[in-house]
Amino acid sequence: MSDLLLLSATELAAQIRSGKTTSVAVVEAHIARLRQVNPTLNAVVCERVADARLEAAKADEAVARAKKAGKLASLPLLHGVPCTIKENFHFAGMPNTAGLVSRIGRKVAEDAPTVANLRAAGAIPLGVTNTSELCMWMESFNKVYGRTNNPYNPEHTVGGSSGGEGASVGSGAAPFGLGGDVGGSIRMPAFFNGVFGHKCSPGLIDNHGQFPGPSGGIDRHLSSGPLCRRAEDLEPLLRVLAGDRASQLQPVAEVDVSQLRVLQFARELAISPDADQLGARDRAVQALMAQGARVEAIHLPLMAKARDLWTAMLATAGSDLTFADHLFGTRAPRAAIAEMGRFALGRSDHTFPLIALALFERLPEWTPKRTAKLRAQALLLKRQLEDALGDDGVLVTPPYPTVAPKHYHALLPPFNFVNCAVFNALSLPGTSVPTGLNSAGLPTGVQLIAKEGNDHLGLACARALEKSLGGWVYPIVKVKN
Repeated sequence: MSDLLLLSATELAAQIRSGKTTSVAVVEAHIARLRQVNPTLNAVVCERVADARLEAAKADEAVARAKKAGKLASLPLLHGVPCTIKENFHFAGMPNTAGLVSRIGRKVAEDAPTVANLRAAGAIPLGVTNTSELCMWMESFNKVYGRTNNPYNPEHTVGGSSGGEGASVGSGAAPFGLGGDVGGSIRMPAFFNGVFGHKCSPGLIDNHGQFPGPSGGIDRHLSSGPLCRRAEDLEPLLRVLAGDRASQLQPVAEVDVSQLRVLQFARELAISPDADQLGARDRAVQALMAQGARVEAIHLPLMAKARDLWTAMLATAGSDLTFADHLFGTRAPRAAIAEMGRFALGRSDHTFPLIALALFERLPEWTPKRTAKLRAQALLLKRQLEDALGDDGVLVTPPYPTVAPKHYHALLPPFNFVNCAVFNALSLPGTSVPTGLNSAGLPTGVQLIAKEGNDHLGLACARALEKSLGGWVYPIVKVKN
């Protein structure tokens, strides 16, 4: 194992600028790791290794020129550092299917704003990573690329929809990657794969340049953001991704963790965490207490309606296209029913969760009074939680009731992701933080929730928890022979 596979992106960039290492060495180390683990994990579904090698050589030439001119400080923040990109983001020349068979062969000509910002900052993408079909399930499996496997145990899920990113970063094949989150799709893959991830406040990062893309009010619930193996990368990556909006992110360095209030639910109502996840929450709370933070218990009964609140908020967000539109070109229920029949016969190009979603996604439209009531309750819950958080509070809560389940086990029950999704409904920032491995060697973790606009509080606590609890653990991937 190369030591380069353990360092943060910012430390790698610093070593490249200083001449302690080269971009070529860093990129080659990560390519070697990718080639070692990807046949087992199926995380990166389309490589651009040849282009990455050329870009690394050019990055080293730029370092030499800058050194000669005395302008090393002018090199961009991520100069020469490799990464990976979720496949549903527009990335010039790369596939953009989001796991939809009908989009096989579809490529885009221009980068999404987030991808463009990363490349302008000097990052070198190694390839694009797997997602769930149409980015709407917590198992990264589709009929285009197949299934992605967990680096800590390939029999377990990586989560979704940014599961390929989670596996890429968690395995050590990339120091960071780009994901998206509308129901936990950054935080759950980060958790299941033992790394850090952040879902930002609305408006900090431009969500355009994705398929499916944001429309209507969905933009307030969707977040593009980073997954990374070291907490110190979260803030700089968010600033790079935000571009000219970066000033909206308050400085993490100004946060004094000892002056924060740490909130936890008196009872977890959205999910029923097991001993591993309650232990993870308790370790995180105790670690922040040890640094001087005050702990408070809160009780918000509306959290028991988390699933319905998230569904109602997304249903009333005014999106132009439904998932049935994308899958079948029609919203008529008969199309989804017919597809379910084809699935039963093994003849469908779609995955079961997406067919079921297409069949039931319009239920909130058919019960408008109930949906309006739930939307009002979601807005009330947001006010209640933000009042409790204030400008000095962080909520610590599990992202999922267990560690990463075995493949397909997440279908029963299917809504265990709601303790992530509800915070999308409430448009609150959330940071996923690893808290060590359980007895079976799988990552445990928590998410840190703050008031809208207070992303910096969760980021500061993530750094504090990494120091106390150790953060990401390099996995010994059980590779195929």
